[in-house]
Amino acid sequence: MKAMILAAGLGKRMQPLTANLPKPLLSVGDKTLIEYQVMRLHEAGIEQMVINHYYLGDKIEDLLGDGSRYGVSIEYSRETVRLETAGGIIQALPLLEDDCFVVVNADVWTEFPYRTLQPVDGNNCLAHLVMVPNREHHPYGDFCIDELGRVHEDEDVRDERLTFSGISVLHRNLFTGFRAEPLPLVPLLRKAMEQNQVTGEIYHGVWVDVGTPERLQQLNDTVSMKQEN
Repeated sequence: MKAMILAAGLGKRMQPLTANLPKPLLSVGDKTLIEYQVMRLHEAGIEQMVINHYYLGDKIEDLLGDGSRYGVSIEYSRETVRLETAGGIIQALPLLEDDCFVVVNADVWTEFPYRTLQPVDGNNCLAHLVMVPNREHHPYGDFCIDELGRVHEDEDVRDERLTFSGISVLHRNLFTGFRAEPLPLVPLLRKAMEQNQVTGEIYHGVWVDVGTPERLQQLNDTVSMKQEN
């Protein structure tokens, strides 16, 4: 499978750090967030990647180039208007080529083992989501996983809901009938969930949604301590 790294966000919550820099290029230790994702995907055996971008995207291309110095091949899906998650993926489908592909957020820091992700069939299953326990900044989570491993949205069992990690395997059939226009992913996932076509797993390892300057600083402090030891 190829991988798509979502890097088209505006990074508004990270101001002023993102005044002249796209959020995926913020640094943790001696590398940027998006470099860590590229390297971890490569370590998992994924060598072909597509990256979408919008805000200051030329700086992402300047840093990563064609990916050769990371041992991978990178193509870019450039957005002239911000297409949101689903719209951005739909525009990139010709570059992704395969029926299903890994999708990851550029601004997530994780040690999730990407190598364990498997293709979905596009009929019984249109998407597989990696879920994590809820964090303090997102206490009510997003979705539930039932005893059969199917993902649902259920407001009646809020205490059982988990947070979508921004890591998934998606099939192009999820996007059938939709065009490359501003469109979020969640409504498409909800529609598939209603048909029991979304599966999930829970990851209990290292995962950080680097959504604020404070969380970025905390992550840098943690990484620095590990490197010193």
